[in-house]
Amino acid sequence: MLRPIAPPLLQWFQANKRLLPFRQEPSAYHIWVSEIMLQQTRVAAAIPYYNRFIEALPDPAALAACEPDALRKLWQGLGYYNRVNNMQKAARIVCEQYGGDLPADYDALRALPGIGDYTAGAIASIAFGIPAPAVDGNVLRVFARLYNDDADVMQPATKRLFTQRVLDQMPKATPGPYNEALMELGALICVPGTPHCEGCPLSGLCQGYAAGRQASLPVKPAPKAKMPVPVTVALVQSPAGILLQRRPNKGLLAGLWQPAAWERELSKQELSAALEKIGVQVQWEQALPPARHVFTHKIWQLSGWRGIAEACSLPEGWVWAAPEELENLYAVPNAYAAYLRK
Repeated sequence: MLRPIAPPLLQWFQANKRLLPFRQEPSAYHIWVSEIMLQQTRVAAAIPYYNRFIEALPDPAALAACEPDALRKLWQGLGYYNRVNNMQKAARIVCEQYGGDLPADYDALRALPGIGDYTAGAIASIAFGIPAPAVDGNVLRVFARLYNDDADVMQPATKRLFTQRVLDQMPKATPGPYNEALMELGALICVPGTPHCEGCPLSGLCQGYAAGRQASLPVKPAPKAKMPVPVTVALVQSPAGILLQRRPNKGLLAGLWQPAAWERELSKQELSAALEKIGVQVQWEQALPPARHVFTHKIWQLSGWRGIAEACSLPEGWVWAAPEELENLYAVPNAYAAYLRK
């Protein structure tokens, strides 16, 4: 058992919390948008995207009605586009079933597309004061150290145990500030690797710190090796713009636009033949420099050629994108950023 952590934790949080835009107006919608963005993005990097997103889509009704290409363009740069696709699906359910406001109910939030245990707990506790835990990687790390627990935090049984510990320590009157304080402690003090125990309000209670084991916790399995995948890119420019193709509506980077590309190794001649099938005759100018992009489960190893062509009519799913359209209309994955800048 551990003595109550909430009093010193909340006192520290009140004095040290960052002034973040979604804390200034902590509505359920603002918390939802911020938490989805922060799943794979650092706070400092996410803030400009958050501000732009909220300005363009201030409520669930605006999100539900947004044209998909415009929505992906707003999200461009954050990656993991399935997150924003699920947000739009959820926003439409919120408008159809809950009058345009996120429901003040943990189970109802949890049932929405793209909202898992953590996000439902964050919205429920911060926006509505519901005593629900919000356990992410930061919180798992804090509790592994607090309890000097070397169980594998990626195992479902460990997550359930830690979630119960979070709930046991939760002050029922202030669940939102408590959850936020834990997240903040993990982000600023109880960081991965070597934590800043000298500035931690819980160091006197922390069993991992007392045992000198804080830097070796939490315990996680070694990451799986990522599969390398060759990708051949054709960066083709005409007087009408850059040649883009839309990716399939399902799977990796669903529905986004990209330069002509194939997930296999093609010679220059094979690349020409593939483009001739859509009516594009290319005069190649130079090889593209090799590049790589790391996904969760694989690594794209990119290469290819840059060339010019005459503008021509294109089949469905292909466009010539003028520079201003590339800037404002077509969402292109970060994997191709270096090539498009070129």
